Amino acid sequence: MKIDFSNIDFSSVDTSSLETEEEFRQEAKRLLPAALLKVGEAVAENTWEELQKNLAKAGTKVKTSASEKRQFVRETIKNYQRSASSRERQELEDYIVEILRNS
Repeated sequence: MKIDFSNIDFSSVDTSSLETEEEFRQEAKRLLPAALLKVGEAVAENTWEELQKNLAKAGTKVKTSASEKRQFVRETIKNYQRSASSRERQELEDYIVEILRNS
């Protein structure tokens, strides 16, 4: 699953002013909600596609509207943001720190 973090506004961070691990962590924590949204969106899109494939394989007539997909994606994102484990949050924070360090 490919996650597109390009919509997260890293430009608001002056990475040249970040020196300590704590400063990088503070910025990562600030950006974490937007990153959780992007991961949730990727999970939702991937799940939707898999559900559609499985329904088609089972011989079920797949007839879903764009609004049904949007609703599914919206609910899945909300559920993901609420239920992301502390381990997932920590791994995502670590990834954001890595992005900031390499910027």
